[in-house]
Amino acid sequence: MRIGITGATGLIGKAFAKLATGSGHEVVAYSRGNATLAHAAETLQMPKEAAHKLPETRLDALVHLAGESLMGLWTPGKRERMWNSRVELTGHLMEHVNNGWAPANRPQAVLAASGIGFYGSRGDTELDESSPRGEGFLAELCEKWEDSACKASAWGARVVHLRTSMVLAQDGGAYPLMSRAFRYGLGGQMGNGRQWMSWIHVEDEAAMMLWALENDSVNGPLNLCAPAPELNSNFTRKLAASLKRPAFMHVPALALRLLLPGMANEMLLCSQRALPGKATDLGYHFAHTTLDEALVALK
Repeated sequence: MRIGITGATGLIGKAFAKLATGSGHEVVAYSRGNATLAHAAETLQMPKEAAHKLPETRLDALVHLAGESLMGLWTPGKRERMWNSRVELTGHLMEHVNNGWAPANRPQAVLAASGIGFYGSRGDTELDESSPRGEGFLAELCEKWEDSACKASAWGARVVHLRTSMVLAQDGGAYPLMSRAFRYGLGGQMGNGRQWMSWIHVEDEAAMMLWALENDSVNGPLNLCAPAPELNSNFTRKLAASLKRPAFMHVPALALRLLLPGMANEMLLCSQRALPGKATDLGYHFAHTTLDEALVALK
C-alpha cells in the first residue's frame, strides 16, 4: 500500500511511518522539513494555500496528522492557529484532492487525526465511539475537524477519525515532561485527582492506526486508547512508583486555571473515561493493556 502521511515528523507520524514501512508499505512523508503541507500550515498559517503544497501523486491511503500543538497558553491567537491548522486546513486539503487530483490517484482510505477531547469533561461516564459530543472549545474543534475530514467521502474514500488519547512514549509527548518533573521531586496529582485519564502506549497508537488502515470494516470515529483508563491520583501514584520517586506535590486546580487558562479545564483537569469500544469489538489486540505494563515498557 502507498501511504501519504502529513505531520510525518511528529511523535505519532514517526512511529506510524516506521511501523508501516517495516510492514512492507511504501510511505510518502509530508513534513515541515520539506516545505510541504505542514510547513506551510504552521509557519505561514495560510491553510487554503497550504493545501496546494501537497503535490499530486498516487496514494492508496492518506494519514493526516498535521496540526498546531495544543500545548501552551490558549491565547486568542493560539486558538485561531489550532482551529485553522485542523478545521480549515483539513477541509481545504480534502477539497484540493477531490478537485485537483486525478481519480486514479486519490486515496481510497483517509485516516484523519482527532482526539478524545471530542467528549468534553464527562466525570465517571464511560465513553465509546457512540457517545455524543461534549461541551467546550476542544469538543467543538474536534467535531468540526472530523466534519472537514468527511469531505473525503466526496470521492468515495473510507474515512476514519483517530480520536487519540494521551500517547505515552519515551521520546516525545507528555511522558518525558512528567517523568522529568517526578525525578526532580515536583510530580504530583492535578486538582482533586478524581479526573479520569485515558492513555495509550505509542506502540499501540501506531499499531491500531495500521490495523484500521488495513481493515476495511473500520470507519468513522475510532478511540485510540488503552482499555484501562486511570484516575489522575492513581496515574500519579503508579508513575511515581515506576520511577522510584515520591509524589508529594499537589497542584491545586485554581493554580492550573490561573497559569493555563483554557488548557487547564479542557485537558489537565478534564475527566475523560474513554474506552476503545470499536477496536475491542472488531478484534484489535493490545500490546499494553494496563498502565503498569506500559510504564514498564517505557523504562
